Amino acid sequence: MNAEPVLHIHPDAEILAAAVARRLIARLALAQKQHGDASVVLTGGSLGINTLRAVAADASRTEVDWQRVDFWWGDERFVAKDSPDRNELQARQALLDALDIDEDRVHAFGSTDDFGSPHEAAEAYAEELRRVSGRDANDGGDGLPLPRFDVLLLGMGPDGHIASLFPDMAGIRQLDRAAIGVEDSPKPPPQRVSLTLPVINSAEEVWLVVAGEDKACAAGLALAGANDVQVPAAGARGRQATIWLVDQAAAARLPDALRAAGETY
Repeated sequence: MNAEPVLHIHPDAEILAAAVARRLIARLALAQKQHGDASVVLTGGSLGINTLRAVAADASRTEVDWQRVDFWWGDERFVAKDSPDRNELQARQALLDALDIDEDRVHAFGSTDDFGSPHEAAEAYAEELRRVSGRDANDGGDGLPLPRFDVLLLGMGPDGHIASLFPDMAGIRQLDRAAIGVEDSPKPPPQRVSLTLPVINSAEEVWLVVAGEDKACAAGLALAGANDVQVPAAGARGRQATIWLVDQAAAARLPDALRAAGETY
């Protein structure tokens, strides 16, 4: 049984990004003390990238040996390698280019330069997960060999989607694959690659970082225990912790009992 959600409410998106950045630095530093290395699964979107910018700007980032961090992604747009739409490119510009990292530990999804379809890119990513799991095995619970993920970051769409797992679509129902190709995403671009829910839920900690009034309805449904096929964010649960980090606007439609049970800053 994975961890029940814990709620943290911050005043606005800018303060939220800075708070998540500090929390991420501290958590990766702790993982390195415990294991010798650390692993994070990154997310895209404006808030996800602003969080990475906040990590780059935070003086405490020196607490982490970035050479000993594995970087993964929860999903990617299946576009050209140099496309500005790529989560990887945005992450490099926001943070990775400013760090002394080991490029062998940067595990990006393949692009249209590498593969003919998102399904081929998904299978290659699954193989990369299997390869790295050999040095730090972590059974995802569905027979999927996976590396250890210390923190997995997720954004959420106004429809409740996470990564590229959309409501009532085949991807959110996929339980026996580590990664999937998406051909008909309702959010452009239509072709994407994504981790599946079992892989997301294999992470030690899952953090849902959500801001904006347009996310308030979906956040309320997810935290109230909606069906994960209809509201995929409701199904995201870390092994040790599930942390919702939201701003006041995204928390606007939460039931009073949920708000009262959370931490407000």
